[in-house]
Amino acid sequence: MKRSLLVLASVALFAAMLLGCSGSSSTASSAAAAAPAPAPAPAPKDFSDVSIIFFPGGSEGDSFASVVYNGAVKAQGELGCKVNYMWSSWSPDKMVSQLKDAIAQKPDAICIMGHPGDTAMGPLIDQARQAGIVVTSQNSPLPVNEAKYKTQGFGYVGADQVSAGETLGNAAIQRAGLKAGDTAIVWGLKGQAGRGERTQGILNACQAAKVKVAYYEISDAVNADASQGTSVFAGFVAANPTAKLIITDHGALTSTVGTYMKAAGKNPGDIYCAGFDLSAASVDAINSGYLGCILDQQPWLQGYLPIVQACLTVKYGFSGLHIDTGASIIDKSNIAQIAPLAQQGIR
Repeated sequence: MKRSLLVLASVALFAAMLLGCSGSSSTASSAAAAAPAPAPAPAPKDFSDVSIIFFPGGSEGDSFASVVYNGAVKAQGELGCKVNYMWSSWSPDKMVSQLKDAIAQKPDAICIMGHPGDTAMGPLIDQARQAGIVVTSQNSPLPVNEAKYKTQGFGYVGADQVSAGETLGNAAIQRAGLKAGDTAIVWGLKGQAGRGERTQGILNACQAAKVKVAYYEISDAVNADASQGTSVFAGFVAANPTAKLIITDHGALTSTVGTYMKAAGKNPGDIYCAGFDLSAASVDAINSGYLGCILDQQPWLQGYLPIVQACLTVKYGFSGLHIDTGASIIDKSNIAQIAPLAQQGIR
């Protein structure tokens, strides 16, 4: 009997030991399962090894250039490339000088504004290509260089200049109700190679409609800082008292039209005003009635897409893409749906 009890006790003890081991193992397994797995290290973005120098065109805070910049920054963040920005105050001479500096920094790619024209930029673009630097353009085309280096990634993102000028000119003439013999004031940049083609497009539309034109060239000072144009605007309005239409061929000047009109002693609608480029300020000017219509050349895309172009060419050898961003006319009939995006610096 004692032997039987001893055997039973031994079996019970052995079973308890097995149970204990099983419980410990189960607890350990549960603990292991409950512990979170270490997060994998984030993979580097595809283009983190690509360096780019980008020209937004104007000055920091400029109503147009800042939207171009916003688009470029968005692309930079999504693609992971390294980008340095060179602000030019819309000065063609400064753009040429900055391109020299950019080449000296030996980036993988440079995204340039084409305002100085093919003749001024051509030798430097040749130099950049000889150094293995990809070059592409935005806002103002360089057709000779684009044709020469298209297979090596030279693209263009922006409006077709002559077509954009004619589109806005025709829309403004129609909306303002101008007839043959009426007067329009055009404040533009006809004197700039390449960039001046848009102003010429406006003049083409006026000529076709037999509208008289009082033309004024935008000075370097006003080109760089729209606030400098207030007294100039008031002066040529006073000099042309019968003018029924004013077209400003400059985004920052267009967005300042309300200020200009008030300084000239004019109420909303006294003279129909039209121009280029959507911004928060131009939205306000349209809503207030000082600005009749604009052609939106979607500057955000002129920042975003050249960065994409540069990355694709540097990394994968893609050829240049030519993208026309300037096709839509915006006025009071459609401003409400776009205004929130303008406030965000996207449209």
